[in-house]
Amino acid sequence: MQSDQKTELLMLRDRLRAFADERDWNQFHTPKNLAMALMVEAAELLEHFQWLTPDQSCSLSAKNMAEVEEELADVLLYLVRIADKLGVDLNEAALRKIEKNALKYPANIVRGSAKKYNEY
Repeated sequence: MQSDQKTELLMLRDRLRAFADERDWNQFHTPKNLAMALMVEAAELLEHFQWLTPDQSCSLSAKNMAEVEEELADVLLYLVRIADKLGVDLNEAALRKIEKNALKYPANIVRGSAKKYNEY
């Protein structure tokens, strides 16, 4: 499964490269600009949940779910693009981060707790 996910991320990266190349957008796709665009899209995602209760946020209408899916896609696309520009292998970086978090948050200590690692 891991190699399938990596292959899918690489295919997505390549599609984004071609998309930007066809439009001569690489001149605008600096890490700074892409990071800013990523945050704008993350904020647009957040808008869909801003005034919902926790229960409401778990049961979106079909229309709202479709809008959330688009915002999630935007976030993913900018994330893949900035990682490509910086030469970051997202799959490997994510796996390393999970391992790091496992050390920071040992399951036997933090199970069921929302405390930050420096609070236990």
